Amino acid sequence: MQPIRVGLIGIGVVGSGTFRVLRRNQQEIQRRAGRGIDITMVADLDLDRARALVGEGVEVVRDARKLIADPNIDVVVELIGGTGIAKILVLEAIRAGKHVVTANKALLAVHGTEIFAAASHHGVMVAFEAAVAGGIPIIKALREGLTANRIEWVAGIINGTTNYILSAMRDKRVEFAVALEEARKLGYAEADPTFDVEGIDAAHKASLLASIAFGIPVQFDRAYVEGITRIGAVDVAYAEQLGYRIKLLGMTRRREADPERGIAHGVELRVHPCLIPARRLIANVEGAMNAVMVHGDAVGTTLYYGKGAGSEPTASAVIADLVDIARLHDADANHRVPHLAFRPDALSNLPMLPMGQVITGFYLRLRVADEAGVLAQVTGILAHAGISIDAMLQREADEVDQGAVQAGQPAQTDLVLLTHECLEASMNTALAQMQALPTVLQPIVRIRKEELA
Repeated sequence: MQPIRVGLIGIGVVGSGTFRVLRRNQQEIQRRAGRGIDITMVADLDLDRARALVGEGVEVVRDARKLIADPNIDVVVELIGGTGIAKILVLEAIRAGKHVVTANKALLAVHGTEIFAAASHHGVMVAFEAAVAGGIPIIKALREGLTANRIEWVAGIINGTTNYILSAMRDKRVEFAVALEEARKLGYAEADPTFDVEGIDAAHKASLLASIAFGIPVQFDRAYVEGITRIGAVDVAYAEQLGYRIKLLGMTRRREADPERGIAHGVELRVHPCLIPARRLIANVEGAMNAVMVHGDAVGTTLYYGKGAGSEPTASAVIADLVDIARLHDADANHRVPHLAFRPDALSNLPMLPMGQVITGFYLRLRVADEAGVLAQVTGILAHAGISIDAMLQREADEVDQGAVQAGQPAQTDLVLLTHECLEASMNTALAQMQALPTVLQPIVRIRKEELA
C-alpha cells in the first residue's frame, strides 16, 4: 500500500523530534499502521537548519502554502504554534482536502469550533493528541477508551512549568520568584512565563478536555483562570501540615441542577491552585511531570501520568495521530472517530457554570490580631453563611515574624482554616465580612480544595 505522505510545517523542538522518531521507528510504525508514513516536505523559515535536520530526500521550503498546495501531500502537520498564521494555514489545508495534525492547544481552544466544523464539511480529520499533556494519550483515552462511560469529572496537572515551581517551593522552602528563576535556568520556564504561571496554557488544555468529556463546543472564553503567582511558601508549608499539597489544577465537572442551592445544570470549567490530599496519587506528581484523573460512572477513577512536554514525548503523540490517519485515510468520513468524541450533530448545549455556582472546599489563611474573640468572630461569620469547618491551625504569636509588625500594632498570628464543600458565592460573601473585621490585618488568602475522591 502506498505510504501516507506528510508535510511538516515547523521543524523546531517538536518537529525535529517527530522527524527523528518517525525515521528511527519507521519499521515498527509501519507494522502498526499497515502502510508507511513519510515526511516528504518540510516548511520552515530557517532553511539551512531545516535541511541540516532532514538531510537528503526531503524537500525543504520557506513558504508553507507551497506545501499545502502540493497535490502529493496527504497530511499537514502544524507545529508552529500561536493563533495567527497557524489558524490561516490549518484552514487552508482543510479546504485543500488535507488531514491535519496539530499540537497547538491555543489554536484549538480559541478557534476549535470553526476548525472542527470546517474539517467536518470537507471530510478530513483534525487530530490533536499532542495538544494536551504531551506524551500522555489522554485524548484517545477520553475519546475512545472511555466511550462507554458517562464522564463525571476530569482533573489534571497539565502544565509542567507550574508543577515544577510548586514542587520546588515545597521541597526547598523557597518563594515563588526563587522557584521561577530556577525553572528558567533549567529550561522549564520561558523568558516570559505568563501563559504558564497565570494558568492560561492549562486553561487551553482544560477547555479541550471538557469538550471531549461532555460533548460540548470548545469554550475557552468561559473558563475561570487563576495562576500561581500569589501562592506563598507559607501556604505551601501550612498545606503540608494539614495533609495536603498545592497543585495548579485544570478541573471540569458535570453538575446536576440543585434548585435549593440555586445551581443550574451545567459544567464547571476552571483552572486555579488547589489543595489536594497528599495521599492521592496525583498529589505526588512532582517536577515537570503531568497527570490527569478521569472519573467515569462505569470505570470509576482512572489516572494517566507522564511527560507533558519535550521533543520526543510530544512527537510520540503526533505520530500516534499520523498512524490513526494512515489507518483511516480511505475510510468513510462518517465512520471515523468524531473530533470531540460525540457526533457533531449530537453536541450538547450544556452551559458553563459561573464561578459563583461552583462547589468546592476552601483553605483560608487569615493574619489576625492575637487577642481574645477573633476566632469566635471568624467562625461565627462562616457558620452564618452555612459553611462548616473541616480543620484548623493557629500559629502561636511568637512564631510569626513580628519584625514586620509596625510599632503600635498588636501581636499577630496566622489563623488557617479548611472548610467542607460549599458554594463559592457563599464563601465570597463570608470572605468580604471577615476581611472587614478590624482584627483581620492583611488580605485573606483563599485557595480552593478538592478531595478528588
